[in-house]
Amino acid sequence: MVPIALAILVGVGIGGLNGLAVTKGKVAPFIVTLGMMTIARGLALVLSDGRPVTNLSDTFNAIGGGNFMGIPVPILIFASVIVFASILLNQTRLGRYMFAVGGNEKAAYASKIRVDRVKVVAYMICSGFAGLAGIILASRITTGQPNAGIAYELDAIAAVVIGGTSLSGGTGSIGGTVLGVLLIGVINNGLDLLNVSSYYQQIIKGVIIIAAVLIDRKR
Repeated sequence: MVPIALAILVGVGIGGLNGLAVTKGKVAPFIVTLGMMTIARGLALVLSDGRPVTNLSDTFNAIGGGNFMGIPVPILIFASVIVFASILLNQTRLGRYMFAVGGNEKAAYASKIRVDRVKVVAYMICSGFAGLAGIILASRITTGQPNAGIAYELDAIAAVVIGGTSLSGGTGSIGGTVLGVLLIGVINNGLDLLNVSSYYQQIIKGVIIIAAVLIDRKR
């Protein structure tokens, strides 16, 4: 349990650093997250010496490959995250503040919302979930690959935009995001079954992202 908790805490800490760089350092969010992603990948290669981490425990591998009452553990985790995120965004003050800050930051500030604090917490939550996703991925492939997850950020962007989340902020839902995730998963699996080259798959994903953003702008 210690390595699992540590991985999630590392993610939360990285999110906090991102949030502080954006709010206090006034650096563009895209630059901060892109730079931190590069730093994190470099650290993973340094700490692992560029080699996969093997001989993971059976308990850890059960997270990605085990079952509970006939239901795969990753699905149970996915469902738990959905419930948690839905409650957070729709039933709590923090969730309403997130929508307010995303929709109109100046109006939120005028309403006495602590905008910087809300942003930092949002970054921390997202990065914590990224750490959880890394745990599940490492467990499913039964090894810690220091270069795993490359280009996953594109899938994440495509999923949320297809699911109706506006890149300008203030609009989005957990249900729509789940549908976007499932759609991206179906597309990826379908392209693999059709033996479409990975090179063309990247082109298709890029077209999907641009098209979704154009639709969002028109809407």
